[in-house]
Amino acid sequence: MLVPDFPFPYDDYLASPAGLGSVPPERFGTEVAVVGAGMSGLVAAHELMKLGLRPVVYEAGEIGGRLRSATFPGVPDAVADLGGMRFPRSGRAFFHYVDQLGLRTSPFPNPLAPQTPSTVIELGGRAHYAETPQDLPPLFGEVAQAWREALAEGAELQDMQQAIRDRDLARIKEIWNRTVPRLDEVTFYGFVAASKAFSQLPFGHRETFGQVGFGTGGWDTDFPNSMLEILRVIHTDADDQHQRILGGAQSVPLALWRHAPEDLAFWPAGTTLESLHQGSPRPGVKRIHRGEDGRLLVLDRWGTERPYEAVITTCQSWLLSAGIDTDEALFSHDLWMAMERSHYMQSSKTFVLVDRPFWRDVDPETGRHVMSTTLTDRMTRGTYLLDGGDGIDDPAAADRPAVICLSYTWNDDALKWLALPTDERVRLMLHSLAQIYPGLDIASHVLGEPITVSWEREPHFMGAFRGNLPGHYRYQQRLFSHFVQDDLPAAQRGIFLAGDDISFTPGWAEGAVTTGLNAVWGVVHQLGGRSAEGNPGPGDRFAELAPVVLPDTP
Repeated sequence: MLVPDFPFPYDDYLASPAGLGSVPPERFGTEVAVVGAGMSGLVAAHELMKLGLRPVVYEAGEIGGRLRSATFPGVPDAVADLGGMRFPRSGRAFFHYVDQLGLRTSPFPNPLAPQTPSTVIELGGRAHYAETPQDLPPLFGEVAQAWREALAEGAELQDMQQAIRDRDLARIKEIWNRTVPRLDEVTFYGFVAASKAFSQLPFGHRETFGQVGFGTGGWDTDFPNSMLEILRVIHTDADDQHQRILGGAQSVPLALWRHAPEDLAFWPAGTTLESLHQGSPRPGVKRIHRGEDGRLLVLDRWGTERPYEAVITTCQSWLLSAGIDTDEALFSHDLWMAMERSHYMQSSKTFVLVDRPFWRDVDPETGRHVMSTTLTDRMTRGTYLLDGGDGIDDPAAADRPAVICLSYTWNDDALKWLALPTDERVRLMLHSLAQIYPGLDIASHVLGEPITVSWEREPHFMGAFRGNLPGHYRYQQRLFSHFVQDDLPAAQRGIFLAGDDISFTPGWAEGAVTTGLNAVWGVVHQLGGRSAEGNPGPGDRFAELAPVVLPDTP
């Protein structure tokens, strides 16, 4: 994921045998506060611990953040991933940790993916069954071709993807730096509608594209967002070759919490984040402000205040004003503006446990699977079928309980579910699916209690992930660049922003990992440390690769 705004090769950085750097020996054991025990916070804490510092992790909820998984009682292998559930192979920094921790993955059953037995796309009351893209009617091929032509015409797609394959960082920057001012104020829908390819086709083609999208499908919920957000996904292959984490996505941050690295600079062998915290993170944070001696003071919910020379905040940026009493002087007015203007997208998921992966059954009359991964314009939008095996050919999974994500929705579609209790959600979802699969009694397979989430009403999140609106590039550039603090006044140094909403790839765990690494570099630099010889960090190469700064005047 060489994100074109800042194409720093984090995979090479993490893979270097030289390590990430060092701090002066007199700094060993220095406490650094990390607010939030999600993926970003635990990556940052893990690397700080390896460098000999003492991360102090605060968490208001549970370890994992939006990599939250829930298991169904009595069936530990049946997992509902309420937040992140599919991870692109191009996210190599994220997979650095997945592989290091020895976690297992299998391909995620996205619509029309090779590992997906079959897909049904139902629009306007007409259902189309497909086992490969070639099985769909010509309309879908015309829409896909129009999208390819629109990208080639307006986004220099081939040149950018070639530069990324070549890891030609200068070329990536050259292309992207002229793309940003041209498309920053263009919506995704505006780009599609204005393209020569789509403007020559009937409106129904744009409507179909909005319903089916590309890759994982269902992109009209992103139509109001900046086109730059979409291009980053396309350029970095973030919407392709998805994996799921067997045992649930939350097993990644939990494994980081419990992992004992071999290359510790100061702590004794066997030290883990868990052992440094006597088993549990500190309580949620209520206040962050600057003390009289210049150190940062962090007050937890039970009234204990501790001083730190550095603090990393990985919570969603709105919480620094709406949930945590944060001293306004810690950030410039421009940075506060950027945080407050972050646009968060809603998201809702509902899962049920079923007795077995019955969707593998074949109807003897039609020769088709009785149920498929489903995209529809009904309220459910996306339905995903998740067995407990290693892949579609795993015979061991055939008779074990499995999981259906009855509905995965974003934005307006997610808000439709917000006020409904769980049972009513499931009833309406089963009703919608019954219109697509008449005669199939899905409810007869359901076991136990459903699991559901609406991220916009979760008290420590206030939304699923950021999705920049047109004109928001300047805000994102400020947020991302904050970890390089040499030019900041002393009163604003020492507190570092991290998390996927600080990154240029919101909603992907890769952005959480990379901004966590940025913050680690910032803390090391703050404490007088340096990057390893021959392995420059993101701050060392910032001047070369920094996101383009757009002028305030034409």
